[in-house]
Amino acid sequence: MAVDWAGLRRCANRQHDLLTLAQCRAAGLGDRAVQWRVRSGRWVRLHPRVYLTRPGRSEWIVTASARLLSLQRDPVVGDVAFCGRSAAHLWGVRPQPPPRLDLVVPYTRCPRPIADVAVRRSMRWADLIDDRAWPWRTTLPATVLDVAADGSPTDCLATVARAVQQQRVSVAELRQELARRPGHRHGAVLRPALADVADGAQSGAEVLYLRDVERAHGLPRSVSQSPSDAGRRRWHDHEYTAYRLIVEVDGRLGHEQWADRVRDGRRDRLLLGSDRATTRVFWADVAVTPCRTAHDIAAILTARGWAGRVRPCRRPGCGLGHGRV
Repeated sequence: MAVDWAGLRRCANRQHDLLTLAQCRAAGLGDRAVQWRVRSGRWVRLHPRVYLTRPGRSEWIVTASARLLSLQRDPVVGDVAFCGRSAAHLWGVRPQPPPRLDLVVPYTRCPRPIADVAVRRSMRWADLIDDRAWPWRTTLPATVLDVAADGSPTDCLATVARAVQQQRVSVAELRQELARRPGHRHGAVLRPALADVADGAQSGAEVLYLRDVERAHGLPRSVSQSPSDAGRRRWHDHEYTAYRLIVEVDGRLGHEQWADRVRDGRRDRLLLGSDRATTRVFWADVAVTPCRTAHDIAAILTARGWAGRVRPCRRPGCGLGHGRV
């Protein structure tokens, strides 16, 4: 059987100069020929049955792909893929390579423990993996939500917002993936943040502001959707008319464009010229830290003449009214 050298080279080029013993055998290269290449220094054995055909390469993508190939059972169809922070680095969502490899395999597999490698099993293998990208990895929406599950709710929102802002994934794709994960660690925060809101309707962030910031802490009642005479925006989210304070609730998740920010800044300056101040709150402010946000709004209102007193809400640990935030 003639060796398919062209096919082997194409395979190695695709796999960052890596080949497996099964791929060599399928191309007609016998075990003795492979061993000779290793002994002569032409190839380097990185793992059992995994070879680097261009010695000297030590980049993360090479060493990580070699580990992936070493755990692959099927020589044709991948049954192991990157997930979590490893997949996020491959997709370009996280610039730095992770210190530990995160891999996922079908639920039917039970791989042995490996140092510095975290392997999880999934029953959703068919729709979880993007098999068009190599090294194989979880889809972009799945990857973003995996990474978003780590850390605090604020970190979760920041991760999702950054991915959307960079146009790597759409809100619709994230919502579809989140629907498959009823037990997502930060799902209660993410679901309203990703909700589509019809034109003219209050956003989820505005609802949270009224419920968890304003009413829960005894702030004066604001006027919602008050008319605006500054800039192109026709309405203000919430206005405390007696105290000349406007609170804009920015529920956009990753869609902020430079032109929008410039326009918002000009509108704020115009309002200051009429002795009306504007402050802005964001998703994390109303969904994650509403008590702290209520403290900040109360301080602004007090400075502008409000004689009321903020009160603690029913959230555990809310220190408002007791000198704690």
